Amino acid sequence: MLPPPRHQAQHLAARLPPLLVAARRIAATVAQGAHGRRRTGAGETFWQFRHSQPGDAASSIDWRQSARSDHLFLRESEWTAAQTVWLWRDGSASMRWRSGSELPVKRERAELLILAVAALLLRGGERVALLSGGLAPTTGVGALERLATALEREEDSPRRPGDGKIKFNSTLVLVGDFLSPLEEVAAWVGGLAATGVMGHLVQVLDPAEETLPYAGRVRFQGLEGEGELLARRAQDLRAPYRARLAAHRDGLAALARSLGWSFATHRTDQPPQHALLALYAQLALVRS
Repeated sequence: MLPPPRHQAQHLAARLPPLLVAARRIAATVAQGAHGRRRTGAGETFWQFRHSQPGDAASSIDWRQSARSDHLFLRESEWTAAQTVWLWRDGSASMRWRSGSELPVKRERAELLILAVAALLLRGGERVALLSGGLAPTTGVGALERLATALEREEDSPRRPGDGKIKFNSTLVLVGDFLSPLEEVAAWVGGLAATGVMGHLVQVLDPAEETLPYAGRVRFQGLEGEGELLARRAQDLRAPYRARLAAHRDGLAALARSLGWSFATHRTDQPPQHALLALYAQLALVRS
């Protein structure tokens, strides 16, 4: 048997490269169609020239550029103060499930989304961190690899970590199935929102969790101590189950709206690019 440290290192080495390659590929695809997060502000990096407008200070005019035409131009710098986006994916037992071998495990899809959005953020000069404490705010070369390693090591990460060292005006991205009772989710998310942060909830579900496609005698086994349920005619549960799931999802959306947060859903049988693009657009909107 391999020593534990060596075994863990080989496990990480075997899993992280494909996950990182996929995350970078998806991020590159989304970046081609996404609006940039750059904006004018205090900084030293040149961004663009623009036509002078009434009220602009004469000291802001770039006279060399203006001398080349009949218009006055201002030289704008890029806003360069990096901000931290805190990332979290649900690592609980319910996320380690899939209804078919052709589908990814929910946790794997959540990690892919986290890493892909992190790749986009890091490309824009932002800092990323893990809400569960596995990674302090980081940026630059190697940050994505550090994030991936920290995610992999969180085998028993808590479902609802506290706000930790989150500073006011930070941003949170929370990815999970959010199938816990709505009041529990509201208490946790509300506590995070009380710190003055902006947040984005992304619910990741397996298609079977949305449609309940089963029929006949089926035994449902809880993954987190809920026990089991033997259904003699599983198809009879389909309509009430879907209605309850829809009500729960409506409650999550209403909770997000009440806090000024965003809420999105994603099924593991759908391309991750769609969810990533929607999430990145929300992040760009908030920080523009």
